[in-house]
Amino acid sequence: MRTSRPALLTALALTTTLALAACSTGDDDSATPGSSGTSSAAATFDPSSVAKDDAIAALVPDKIKSAGTLTVGSDTSYAPAEYIDDDGTTAVGYDVDIAKALAAVMGLKADVQTADFTGIIPAIGSKYDVGISSFTINPDRLTQANMVEYFEAGEAFAVPKGNPGKVDGSKLCGLTVGVQTGTVEDEELDGLSKKCTDAGDKAITPLKYAKQSEVTTALVGGKADLMYADSPIIAYAIAQTGGQLEQLGDVFASAPQGIVVSKDDQALTDAVQKAMQKLIDDGDYGKILAAWGNDAGAVKTAELNPSVS
Repeated sequence: MRTSRPALLTALALTTTLALAACSTGDDDSATPGSSGTSSAAATFDPSSVAKDDAIAALVPDKIKSAGTLTVGSDTSYAPAEYIDDDGTTAVGYDVDIAKALAAVMGLKADVQTADFTGIIPAIGSKYDVGISSFTINPDRLTQANMVEYFEAGEAFAVPKGNPGKVDGSKLCGLTVGVQTGTVEDEELDGLSKKCTDAGDKAITPLKYAKQSEVTTALVGGKADLMYADSPIIAYAIAQTGGQLEQLGDVFASAPQGIVVSKDDQALTDAVQKAMQKLIDDGDYGKILAAWGNDAGAVKTAELNPSVS
């Protein structure tokens, strides 16, 4: 979950090779991520196998160290990154496994708490120690918090299987587009609609939901012409909806995602960065992503506050 990039608006409006993909669910629970019956079966990596690193653990602030818990804010409606499993309570996904592995390196247990996406960053340092929820690293977020790069994802569109509406990804004017509130795609959609009206075309009708699962449900149910989301979410949704959705075109606009830490807590920031780099170097990180079928998004360096546009 992401951030706006003005340059992408022009590219989306002009290119004919945009991607279209599917983010996940039907009107019944069987088509919803986290209730498919196979929601966490693909995850074969056990985060409890990750060993504590004493040097990194020593960097953890005393308050967190004494509690023994790393409290993580995450919008658990974004399969396969973070979502609720079949039991209705357990958070699963590659972001959740990464959170548990990070905590283990620091000698802690991860407490992944479900949160509204837009409310996570404002609560970092108070309610949550860190935020791990597919946050795209962008200039605006870098002014609010420290961000440790840990993944790279692109964007994509999704349509119903067979594209019955004959949707063209390069011609969104006049269409109804489903998107999750507060995401990069949400922000970009507003800009794309303005381009349509500025050119004398019909505006895009945004269909916005607080949860990504609701966006997918709307697409499967025929309420939207297409869906706009991050590429890993699109790919997973296609699989989890049992062939009800499909991707159109290629993934575009790849960008880094980051773990959010308070700018006022450099000690924890250092611990998170070093722990993430250790997971990368030791191979545990790669195993986590491979277990969830998302190793294509792997990065080699846990860079702190990378330069982005």
